[in-house]
Amino acid sequence: MITDEVMSLVDQGEMLPLMEEFYTIQGEGYHKGTAAYFIRVGGCDVGCHWCDVKESWDAATHPPTAIGSIVMNAAKYSDTIVVTGGEPLTWNMEPLTTALKAQNLQTHIETSGAYPLTGIWDWICLSPKKNKLPLADIYGQADELKVIIYNKHDFVFAEEQAAKVGQDCILYLQPEWSVREKVTPGIVDYVMKNPKWKVSLQTHKYLNIP
Repeated sequence: MITDEVMSLVDQGEMLPLMEEFYTIQGEGYHKGTAAYFIRVGGCDVGCHWCDVKESWDAATHPPTAIGSIVMNAAKYSDTIVVTGGEPLTWNMEPLTTALKAQNLQTHIETSGAYPLTGIWDWICLSPKKNKLPLADIYGQADELKVIIYNKHDFVFAEEQAAKVGQDCILYLQPEWSVREKVTPGIVDYVMKNPKWKVSLQTHKYLNIP
C-alpha cells in the first residue's frame, strides 16, 4: 500500500512511478543511433489507440521510485538521458532534471506536450497527439516535432502542428509501427514533395533492440 507520504513525494517529483529504465540506442528522430539511457515514467491519459506501451498508462502499477536512485543508475551508463513514458510531464520533472544536470548529464524528453513543461531540458521532442493537444507554451521550445502517421488525415494534422513550432524546430514524420508497410510509401512521397519534413523510422525495432 502506498502511503500518503509517498504520494506527497510523487506529487512533488521527488519520487516517480518508474516503469522501466534501460541503456540502449536512440532509435528515433534527430539523435537516432546515439547511445542513451532511457527512463520510462508511468502515467498517461492521452489514450492513443495505437500506443505500443499501453502498460505505461496506469501509474499505480509502477512503483514510486526515489529520483536519487534513478539518477544514480543513469549516471553509470551514459551522458545522454532520455525521459519518456507514458507522459512524463504528468509529473513535476524539475527535481529529476536538476539532479541529472548536477551529474553533468544531457537531458532529453519525449512528450505529447499535453501538460505544463517542467524541468531543465537540453532537447525537447514534441510528439503531439490529436486526443489531447499540446499546451501553447511548449511549441516555441520544441527542438524537434515528431508526428506519427497512422492515416492520411495525419498529414493535415502534421501541418497544423508544424505551423505552431519555431522556425528552427526539425520536422519529422514517423510511420506508426503496426501500419508501417501501408503508410511509409505515402510518407516518402510527402517528404519528397515537402522537403521541410524528414522521415523518422523506429530503427531500434528494425535492429531488434529495446
